[in-house]
Amino acid sequence: MNEFQERLRKLREEKRKSRVTVSELCGLDRGAVRAYERGERVPTMEALVALADYFEVSLDYLTGRKNFR
Repeated sequence: MNEFQERLRKLREEKRKSRVTVSELCGLDRGAVRAYERGERVPTMEALVALADYFEVSLDYLTGRKNFR
């Protein structure tokens, strides 16, 4: 999951959004993105889909399976 953590952080920083803002915009609890980026929690499928939709990337890219968005 290390690739996911790094990609999530980079995508969030590209949009210049805080962890709390991204969490709220994706319908997740306030600390979710922080926990995902730190590897403290594994996202559910629903959370992955919400994040991929928000960042307009594929699930394969977000999870590190593909190198193109």
